[in-house]
Amino acid sequence: MTDTNKSGPTPADWNALAEKEVKGRDLTWATPEGFDIKPLYTQDDTADLDPGLPGFAPFTRGVKASMYAGRPWTIRQYAGFSTAEESNAFYRRNLAAGQKGLSVAFDLATHRGYDSDHPRVVGDVGKAGVAIDTVRDMEILFDQIPLDEMSVSMTMNGAVIPVLAFFIVAAERQGVSQDQLDGTIQNDILKEFMVRNTYIYPPEPSMRIVSDIIAYTSANMPKFNSISISGYHMHEAGATAVQELAFTIADGKEYAQRAMAAGLDIDAFAGRLSFFFGIGMNFFMEIAKLRAARTLWYRVMAGLGAQSERSKMLRTHCQTSGVSLQEQDPYNNVIRTTVEAMAATLGGTQSLHTNALDEAIALPTDFSARIARNTQLVLQEESGITNVVDPLGGSYYIEALTAKLVEEAEALIAEVDAAGGMTAYVDSGKPKAAIEMAAAEKQTSVDKGDTVIVGVNKYRLAKEEHLDTLDIDNHAVREAQIARLKRVRETRDEEACQAALKALTEAAASDPVAHRAALSDGRDEKGIPLPPSVLAEMQGKGDINLLARAVEAARHDATLGEISKAMEEAFGRYDTMPRPVRGVYEKAYAEDARYAQVARGVEAVERRLGRKPRIMVAKMGQDGHDRGANVIASAFADMGFDVIAGPLFQTPKETAKMALENEVDVVGASSLAAGHKTLIPELIDMLRAAGRPDIKVTAGGVIPPQDYDFLREKGVQGIYGPGSNVVECAADILTLLGHNMPPAGDELDEAAE
Repeated sequence: MTDTNKSGPTPADWNALAEKEVKGRDLTWATPEGFDIKPLYTQDDTADLDPGLPGFAPFTRGVKASMYAGRPWTIRQYAGFSTAEESNAFYRRNLAAGQKGLSVAFDLATHRGYDSDHPRVVGDVGKAGVAIDTVRDMEILFDQIPLDEMSVSMTMNGAVIPVLAFFIVAAERQGVSQDQLDGTIQNDILKEFMVRNTYIYPPEPSMRIVSDIIAYTSANMPKFNSISISGYHMHEAGATAVQELAFTIADGKEYAQRAMAAGLDIDAFAGRLSFFFGIGMNFFMEIAKLRAARTLWYRVMAGLGAQSERSKMLRTHCQTSGVSLQEQDPYNNVIRTTVEAMAATLGGTQSLHTNALDEAIALPTDFSARIARNTQLVLQEESGITNVVDPLGGSYYIEALTAKLVEEAEALIAEVDAAGGMTAYVDSGKPKAAIEMAAAEKQTSVDKGDTVIVGVNKYRLAKEEHLDTLDIDNHAVREAQIARLKRVRETRDEEACQAALKALTEAAASDPVAHRAALSDGRDEKGIPLPPSVLAEMQGKGDINLLARAVEAARHDATLGEISKAMEEAFGRYDTMPRPVRGVYEKAYAEDARYAQVARGVEAVERRLGRKPRIMVAKMGQDGHDRGANVIASAFADMGFDVIAGPLFQTPKETAKMALENEVDVVGASSLAAGHKTLIPELIDMLRAAGRPDIKVTAGGVIPPQDYDFLREKGVQGIYGPGSNVVECAADILTLLGHNMPPAGDELDEAAE
């Protein structure tokens, strides 16, 4: 007979046993978010928590009652490269092999609103996505893909107006009406000002674009998601889970408030808002993050007055992390992607993209893309994950972690609200600085070995295997795009096209608040009656919705660059200067002997030159991903270098001019979008032509190893790929400057000044 009165071991009993086993060593782990994670969680940690049930408010456990037991998540692989023809063939192969939805990656020229024949995008066309200049390109992209049946997601923010207009008109030419279109446009400009930087216009007019798209799609495209509010790019820029949650939810809140201010009923559009989160290697944190996001969004939408339960449901797409992928021992990336994909699905994502093993250095090949896609098929068909709804719900650790994330994120959202909302908060620079600080702290942890990266800072291979990667002939793609642009311009009705572009500029220059007031009751935004002549003029303008005007321009074959330029005439183009954070490396390496060696080396060069060694960190081309450049600028400044942080989106000519004017010793060119073979050699040629071949040029970022010899032949003197230790990079730069640095591990500074 069982003694039912006998009690089992208590947490105190466990503590005593564990302490004995580890001999007093503290097992508590501090996360990047500042959470002290205990080694054991019990019912005491969740006594006051009730996560509810899937399909019911606050949707912590899932937005549908059945979740994957009813239907698995959508496999939506993000892809696009080279020409529309090649991307279309790739899509059709993937759809035939089991992919369920399309997710389009555009090249950086398209993102930044430039046609392929623009001189600023010579090195960018077709390299990090597909080049789209015209409706004809969009027609080719979706050739033999029925747009009345296929869900299409498009990652586009800066040039969102022309891209969405092209999609609508391409569908029309396919015989598909707007109300049949299903999918999502990202349309999340606030995060661009924080981290990704593929903006075109200043914040306020950019927010008008967001509102106009929400209004247009709400009226004409009931199946289409008008915005995908993205935390993914914050994650990739180095944000902690709390920062990613808080800033993403706050972005969504701002968009909802702007749409409401534009006269839209919250329940008319909120159900078509969606989200996009990045999933990294902290497995349980990522699961809890998605659960916390649903709780946070429910509370925000309820607070804004939403009545429909659908308005309060956070639906999300997820993508496994690109930053976690490594150049070294790259087959480990298959394992990393699998772990992250499991976290996304156990967290309850609605759709998922899994990164390929070679994406740390290049666009995926068909071989690696197949493994990435099949990772999801194996999880769906073989793992049993789809059999139970929220299988980790009720876990002491998961529930406690979810609640902690909600608490910390709400505190940060309150800070955003106190600043006047996310637009004002972004304008203050605080979120960008906070994310850059977190990124620098993560990098120091990796460089010091506190955070282990298998195959990079631990268990490193003696010799790396060669990995075949996809290489895009940028010159050939650009020439083909230029030829198509020429044909489109020659065959269109030029007069009708220019009239449509002029109408778009007029709409952009109009005040939408005053326009709505005039149309509704003949008064301005302050309620004062408008003079008859002004009223007649405003009423005569008709619909000044920017997307509506752009659709008309697209029907007359206006190009992407022309539509973007038409709005730029009224809005202007936005630019910022990087302001790297300081002090992170200096603090983290306060007691580190190697860091001290490098700092002494910098001082020695300073004594020899009579000034600090000067390095310019350059970002050429239209790639706005600046995490690596900012980390390098921060770390080198802490080590004593005089750092010139160049602005984003420079041409090689502009970089060379800035390097010469600042009399730099080294230019460190950061390349993450495959433009290195075009832009960096051009920079070197310009420095030589100016009589300054002595200025060293180095390259860092996403550069395939097979390109190293090409770059060295062109004059690049140092190449630092993913996984490079920042302190050792600095030591190498000092060697390039003629300082004899001792090798890593040598405790004595034997270098001669």
